[in-house]
Amino acid sequence: METTFIKELSDRIRTNISKVIIGKEDVIDLLLVAMLAGGHILMEDYPGTGKTMLAKALAKSIDGDCKRVQFTPDLMPSDITGINVYNPKNGEFNLVKGPVFTNVLLADEINRATPRTQSSLLEAMEERQVTIDGNTLELSETFLVVATENPLETTGTYPLPEAMLDRFTMKLCMGETTKEDELKIIEVFIDNNPLEEISAVVDIADIERAKTEVRKILVNECVREYIADIVMLSRKSNSLTRGISTRGTLALLRCSQAYAALIGRNFVEPDDVKYIAPYVLGHRITGEGESVQNSARAVMELVQGVKVPIEKWER
Repeated sequence: METTFIKELSDRIRTNISKVIIGKEDVIDLLLVAMLAGGHILMEDYPGTGKTMLAKALAKSIDGDCKRVQFTPDLMPSDITGINVYNPKNGEFNLVKGPVFTNVLLADEINRATPRTQSSLLEAMEERQVTIDGNTLELSETFLVVATENPLETTGTYPLPEAMLDRFTMKLCMGETTKEDELKIIEVFIDNNPLEEISAVVDIADIERAKTEVRKILVNECVREYIADIVMLSRKSNSLTRGISTRGTLALLRCSQAYAALIGRNFVEPDDVKYIAPYVLGHRITGEGESVQNSARAVMELVQGVKVPIEKWER
């Protein structure tokens, strides 16, 4: 099992992105975990915190295509997936592919679009395909949606429906920066734009290889039961808005494997599950409008009610 390869690949990407995104190594790691798990990211924070730049830096680092869609109330589903346009010269319809045909799709301010437009991403996120006028078209195997949203108290936003929220593997927050980090940001950006200077450190083939290896990370039976116990407890709790879906179960499993690989281990420990759970499960068990921090606390309280296995996890 090539856990060394995955760790070295992740280290290269993290170092590269850190030239642009200062003081957010933990957020970068979680972004890499979601990518290696084959998932998608929802980032909630106020404007100007670096969400868009993070997605662009990731795309450049993996030598992937990146397309950005600014979500607005008048955006139509065909503006994302594509449309067949009639050509009067030859009397035929020609397909004009939408921005979803890429490796990294930056869905900027996704909660400013109407629910109908938001839902146009559902098929792409789940099945990596889109259907246009009855024809199904495949997307790239390395297809990652990085959606940003402003907090709901911001004017002109639409809550994301549960079906959409559940398709995001993680919900993250950039968080505040320290004075030292702000000073470093000033120093780095004062006379240039580091995003224009970074280049690819891996390629799409490397990412696909790493994703395949992540699925081979050992998850002991007792750790599997630990994940299942967390899920079942969420469904029985009267204090939570809703229980964790089966999709959430698999997301927690895959992200735990990816996190273990990220730090160079070939098996999952219960602590990996505990660390990753707030980011994977928070938006699944609380209502839309809850902050990332409040959702994380709800998950941590849930996890504390589950007995931690003490068996040997590496076998």
